[in-house]
Amino acid sequence: MITLFWYGVNVPRPKQYEPDLRDRLIDAAGRLLAEEGPTALTTRRVVAAAGTTTNALYTLIGGKAELVGAMYLAGFRRLADRMDAVPEDIAPLERLSLLGGAYLDNAFANPHLYTVMFERPIPDFTPSDADLTEALSTLQRLIDQVDRCIAAGVMAPSPTAHDQAMALWAMSHGICSLTIAGMFDPAEARALCAQASTALGIGFAVGTR
Repeated sequence: MITLFWYGVNVPRPKQYEPDLRDRLIDAAGRLLAEEGPTALTTRRVVAAAGTTTNALYTLIGGKAELVGAMYLAGFRRLADRMDAVPEDIAPLERLSLLGGAYLDNAFANPHLYTVMFERPIPDFTPSDADLTEALSTLQRLIDQVDRCIAAGVMAPSPTAHDQAMALWAMSHGICSLTIAGMFDPAEARALCAQASTALGIGFAVGTR
């Protein structure tokens, strides 16, 4: 058996990329998808839009399947970051309202990822079980806050916290989707969301009286 010794040989270091390059690739891919559809989502187009190389894409993310998965998770992770930034030491209902605002803010800041999160613009893309679990864990923050409102006596215990949170999420999602489609501007959307949240909150609070 021959043993090779590499002492004294200069081994090239792995190439270092800018810290934000992965996000730039994800955003570039998302915008191409939103503006031109799935056919625009090619390696050449994505790296050109991000101002980098094919090697960077494959090193930092992978191929097309991994890129779409990264876009999907990035949308939910950015949503989680915005929701986690909402202060905890405030009244339960006020915090619930602010979480709704964080949901809208994330959708309006990342419309190119919002469609990947919920609308499956790539027909053959299906999130893995692990990715789907992580995505749904983001929405657990909303369920937990409704639970706090129930514990504080400002929302009814029935329907369940899960069902109330899903109703609030569905309402917010509908308004976000319509806004991204151009039916409302962000200011109108926030006003509509506040009105709808108040109406739902009154309905959910009836059982506490």
